Amino acid sequence: MHFRTLEVWRLSAALAVMMWHFLRYAPAGHEAASAALYRLLPLMEMFFMISGFLITLRYADTLLTEPGSFRRFIVRRLARLYPLYLVTVLFFCLVALALHFGLVQSDQPERYAWSALPANIALVQAWGLTDSLTFNYVGWTLSAEWFCYLTLPVIVLAYRWQGIWGVAGVAASTITMLEFAVAWGWMPFPSWLEANTWGAYRAFADFALGAMVAIAVRDSRLKLSSMLPGWLFFIAAIIAMATLQNAYVIVLLLAAATFFAAVAERNDPEAAHYLKPLHPIGRVSFGIYMLHPVVETVLFAVLWRKVVEPTGMVSFYAYWFLPAATVLAVALLSDRYFEGPVSRYLNARFGEAATSAAGRSAA
Repeated sequence: MHFRTLEVWRLSAALAVMMWHFLRYAPAGHEAASAALYRLLPLMEMFFMISGFLITLRYADTLLTEPGSFRRFIVRRLARLYPLYLVTVLFFCLVALALHFGLVQSDQPERYAWSALPANIALVQAWGLTDSLTFNYVGWTLSAEWFCYLTLPVIVLAYRWQGIWGVAGVAASTITMLEFAVAWGWMPFPSWLEANTWGAYRAFADFALGAMVAIAVRDSRLKLSSMLPGWLFFIAAIIAMATLQNAYVIVLLLAAATFFAAVAERNDPEAAHYLKPLHPIGRVSFGIYMLHPVVETVLFAVLWRKVVEPTGMVSFYAYWFLPAATVLAVALLSDRYFEGPVSRYLNARFGEAATSAAGRSAA
């Protein structure tokens, strides 16, 4: 089923990250707003958690049950996510070439290190194999998701072995290992919840927590049909972020928000009907997230810094809305005219249709 509330929360995470990145081009005085948005970045934990929730709900009982099921799952996920990501990486390759030939300048030349390109193409830049974020710097989240997709059988097998407690064991053991990795200096971050170049393992922990929530929602007998508890927990999580509470408290509040919102929508699919107008934008959260660094480069690094800002005719906060609106428009167009058609082609070529055709041919 479709969970509108989770879709909107995932959208809120993508928009918060986008607006925080845009603020880097703001004039002096933006520091308070930037700091406030930065405190909301734990929403990324919910991003991975919701992914684990939705994937588990869809595949926990079907993955690995027949030959080729995992392959079809991988094809579907790659077909849906990789083409747009690859286009954005190629865009930043053009930027890197422009830097190399002296056509443009950057205060972060290490972001365009050609030595990091193979890891970006292979989607392993968030597996602890690179020292910094490169090319499309937000692509580390897709690299982390890719790791979660490849290791999904671990969660599925744990679930079939011991149910929700098996998945809880996977989550707990992963978090324990992450804490040790930080304490012993293996993971170069003050907390695993802040990791990006090592984000694959952070994401897997969140993904497993989302899987636990999915199983709990599916098996729950709670008759709740009001969205209020879910929103209250979500608001509590936002307040906890804003007041710099313990990261584990924030993660638990986000998990509780996901559970109660999903239960309410499971019991009454119309409970979140009021969010329906946001669906066209909510469904392109991935596009918003992946495309905003491209728009940022064109409309802020070039147009704003080189053309608009020197004139002083338009304030940054008035101009701010142009890149934001551009990201939304490009994401909607990409979904309709690029991502959707390419995904359908790849699935038909390499996914279920191809597998079925091969089976008929063999027969």
